[in-house]
Amino acid sequence: MVPLLRASLATVLSSAAVISTMPALAASGDAVDLSARLQLALNADDRVQALSALMAPDQASTLIERFRRFNKRFPETRWAVRPGQALDDGRPTVQLAVSGTRQQDGLSYSFKANQRLAFSTEAGLITAQEVLSDQSVLTSSKKPLPISLLIPDTVLTGSRYDVDVVVDQPLGKAMLAGGLTPVTAQQVLVQESPDVQLEPLGGGGLFKSVQAPFQPGIQTWAALLVHPDGVITVSKRVQVVDDKSKLNP
Repeated sequence: MVPLLRASLATVLSSAAVISTMPALAASGDAVDLSARLQLALNADDRVQALSALMAPDQASTLIERFRRFNKRFPETRWAVRPGQALDDGRPTVQLAVSGTRQQDGLSYSFKANQRLAFSTEAGLITAQEVLSDQSVLTSSKKPLPISLLIPDTVLTGSRYDVDVVVDQPLGKAMLAGGLTPVTAQQVLVQESPDVQLEPLGGGGLFKSVQAPFQPGIQTWAALLVHPDGVITVSKRVQVVDDKSKLNP
């Protein structure tokens, strides 16, 4: 993989690792208030100190180091946090969104990520969390190329499902190449960029049919789209369950 593509994937995987260890919010009636506090902390001038105040000590060290690395890649980011609908077991959920831009080597980089978390807290500090959905998109281009991700958040064990990255506007005669590869939990954790084999694509985008593992767990995908104006990098986390009642609508 060329350095630009490897750097792009590393940035996306970095964001996935950062968001997956973000401090969650407190339970029940305090969720709205603490979601506002978390949003203020993530957008504060001294984000590290502000975030540390919302976490239990044993949770802080891992997050802060990853957050510093991500912040170095994308120093200008905006975070949005809002409470979500509680799960059937009573755990509250939260929606996290982050966006950022930067300029490098004559290209404009744009980054967006979204995640849904279920969480538990004690005395207002995070004690446990579960990532319910997670996706990131990084574009490096001379002009915007809007895309849509048609990838489920949850699938059944052993089932086949589609991983589609759809280009939302016609490319005309421009050539499009792309590829898809699975990403291990260790690669996400250490922010290791996987190799993606590129192949010519039709003008509509990347369309793949994949199979879920036969055991419950997490399946993470990394995709690349390369076009004359730049590169699009996608990371998507899919939860694999063995009970239809656990499928997200």
